[in-house]
Amino acid sequence: MNHWLVKSEPDEFSIDRLAKVKREPWSGVRNYQARNFMRDGMQLGDEVFFYHSNCDVPGIVGLCTVAKLAYLDPTQFDPKSDYHDPASPPDNPRWLCVDVAFKRKLKRTITLDELKMMDGLGDFALTRRGNRLSVLPVTAAQWKKILSVE
Repeated sequence: MNHWLVKSEPDEFSIDRLAKVKREPWSGVRNYQARNFMRDGMQLGDEVFFYHSNCDVPGIVGLCTVAKLAYLDPTQFDPKSDYHDPASPPDNPRWLCVDVAFKRKLKRTITLDELKMMDGLGDFALTRRGNRLSVLPVTAAQWKKILSVE
């Protein structure tokens, strides 16, 4: 089993919204490396940290799982979508998404500041300088360490 972290701005799509809808396509990813993580790495049942970004207190707020393997992201073809990509050809599309399913909210937010100070995370992709990917791998050791402070 693999572990992951996905980021979303809570004003755009929050853990509370995922809890309400139960399952959602993780669409709108427009970075090739993040797309490749979804395409090549994510497997059904993989555990995922849900991270709120670009907010007053960024941090890990919940857990979800990969509920559907990578498939074509329909938003790339929708001119009304914020994620429309007119350069993505229908016969060779660029962008994929996975479905994530709500598992639970954390008892508390594990903040970015806390994660930066935490011993034992090693080279954690989230805290690496300049990393802005919306889909990131998490090692089993990092997963366990982070959940231990909940």
